[in-house]
Amino acid sequence: MAKILVTGATGQIGAELTLALRERYGTDNVIAAGHRREPSGTLAQTGPYCSLDVRDAAALEAVVTGHGITAIYHLAALLSAVAEEQPLLAWDINMNGLLNVLESARKYRCQVFFPSSIAAFGPGTPPFNTPQDTVQHPSTIYGITKVTGELLCDYYAHRYGIDARGLRYPGLISNQVLPGGGTTDYAVDIFYAAVKQRHYDCFLRADTQLDMMYMPDAIAAAVQLMETDASRLTHRNGFNVTAMSFTPAQLAVEIQKHLPDFTIGYTVDPLRQGIADSWPRHMDDSAARAEWGWQPRYDLPAMVDDMLRHITAKLRNK
Repeated sequence: MAKILVTGATGQIGAELTLALRERYGTDNVIAAGHRREPSGTLAQTGPYCSLDVRDAAALEAVVTGHGITAIYHLAALLSAVAEEQPLLAWDINMNGLLNVLESARKYRCQVFFPSSIAAFGPGTPPFNTPQDTVQHPSTIYGITKVTGELLCDYYAHRYGIDARGLRYPGLISNQVLPGGGTTDYAVDIFYAAVKQRHYDCFLRADTQLDMMYMPDAIAAAVQLMETDASRLTHRNGFNVTAMSFTPAQLAVEIQKHLPDFTIGYTVDPLRQGIADSWPRHMDDSAARAEWGWQPRYDLPAMVDDMLRHITAKLRNK
């Protein structure tokens, strides 16, 4: 039976991924690890948790050996906008944390999941139907750590035989956990504002098109990739995945189909707008579809309908 460690388990992806893995593999077989944010609700009640700074190699190794870990889903990282404000800290957490994870995986033969990002591309990347294999010259520290992380995972796979796999996630939208400083946070914030105030002031331009994915699809993609027979994989790491591509204006129109009195305004944040402008508009994820059968369940209308139902219920029960 797999014994799984999830770092960054209290974050936007980690909280939901941990619960999905516990449902699939058993609550006692999935250890959640966080650093500064304490677990709450179902995450705290359904299985083991430990406090862990992934930059502490000895502490990480102790968790791996103490629990007999066979797979590490490494989600601990500083996200794009926060990383740009603290680049040295971002490098320390994102890179040294990953290196420690890969070293533990090398010593104890663990499988590794590493989430890369659309941020791994840059201004010189083809913006539409961005290929799986293309120019990757990101202009942000977050993107640089993601490209370096992809290369490190490939190095440990080729040099040491570590089964390291990963996805290039687009912007992620969740009805459970609030985002933590990413450039696509608007696509979550807008739903809370729409339900509560019927108005949202967006920090990106109305025409900023970016790839997005609903969290249930993001979780399913990670689990499906990790469970795929290795013989089917050509790339293994850094797979493009996407489900939908839209602008803030298009998202607002879809919300207005449910809330006709909703309005949107724009007060552009130069930092996050600059980051968004350096990213592709739509990735080609045909490699993921061909190699391990990737297929999203949620398009824009389905995601908006589900988000509004969940956010409305959540706010009503507060």
